[in-house]
Order: sequence, then C-alpha cells, then structure tokens
Amino acid sequence: MSEQKNGSHWADPAPGGLVALAIACFTFFAVYSGRVDANATPLLGIWLLGGFAVQLVVSIIELKEGNILGGNVFLFFSAFFMFVTGSELLFKFWMTQSGIALNATIDGWAWLVLAIALVSWTPAYLKNASAVMSSCVVWLDLAVVLIALKDLGLFGAGATLAVMSQIIAYSLLIGGILGLYVAAATILNKSMGKTVLKIPGPLFRARPAKKMPACIAE
Repeated sequence: MSEQKNGSHWADPAPGGLVALAIACFTFFAVYSGRVDANATPLLGIWLLGGFAVQLVVSIIELKEGNILGGNVFLFFSAFFMFVTGSELLFKFWMTQSGIALNATIDGWAWLVLAIALVSWTPAYLKNASAVMSSCVVWLDLAVVLIALKDLGLFGAGATLAVMSQIIAYSLLIGGILGLYVAAATILNKSMGKTVLKIPGPLFRARPAKKMPACIAE
C-alpha cells in the first residue's frame, strides 16, 4: 500500500517500477544468451504485460509528484518496452505456430526511436540520479541501441549476431542487477530510517556558477 506524507504526497513508487524493469532485463538475458528456447516467449509476454501495469502506475505517480525525467521514462517503458513487446511476443508466437511468415524489421525502426530517446536523456540521469542508477541507464542504453540495430538486420545472421546477442544479454543483466540494488536501497533505507545500502551521489555534479567581479557585474 502507498504511504502518504502529510496527506498530500504519494510514497516513492520507483522501487516497484525498477523490479518490473529487472524482470524484463533478467528474462531477456535468458533469451539473448540462449538459456531458454522459443517456447518460452508466450510466458515472457505475459510477464511483460504484468510489468506494464506496474510501470504505468509508477509513471503516473512520478509525473504527479513533478518528476519529469523518471515519470516520462517509466511512461514510455511501460507502453513500448512492456505492453507492446509483451503483446508482440504473444502475437509472433501465434503467427509462428500458424505457419505465417512475418517480417519484423519495423520493430528495429521503433526501437531506434526508443534508443535515441533514452541515450539523449541519459545526461539528465548523470547529473541528477545516483551513480548506481546512472550506471543502470548506461547499460540499458547499450542494450537498447544494439537491439535496434539487430532488429534492423544490420548484424546479419552469423558470428557477429551471436556476439552481439551476448553483449545485449549481459548488458541487460547488469542493468537489471543495478536496478534491483537501487530498489532495495530505496526501500530499506527509508523503512529503517538509516543507510542500510549506500547510494552514491550523481556521477557528474553541476559546477556552481562563478560570481562575477562587481566591476563587471555593474
């Protein structure tokens, strides 16, 4: 249940959203690393649809509380990474079982937009988020960019594709682990009222503006 502060503010929902993100990262790690076969895709799709519900709620609360960065990231994660991908996995599995060929190159173009958005928003994380959260986003940047290029067919079907799939897999795994750390630290530190798991500050801090000499300011 959500706790309220002074009857007006929602509790931080980000840990729940990060757990949903970690589920996506861990399961896609299993897919891209070859640890599960194609028969697992319907189950993966259902898990992602569950993540959609969690992250949509997180995005609404974050935006309500004025968090433009986290709110918008969770918003498009919930829609495209979770709902669309989960639905597509179920649809593609049905198409395969029905013997219907499907050209999914269009996915690459959509993922390219998501990659550009996430990478271009990363400096905001580097400046404002903790070093752990920023590192999580950087690993996700790498994974999403490579997924876009893979779906566009730029890696072919040989050894290069196999290597890139492994890079995607481990980038997602690392991102998921870092996300779980932030989620655990947020919950434990706030619940215990002390630092149980340390969360370092931003990787890059804005330098304070230099004060102009009086003679120049005038």
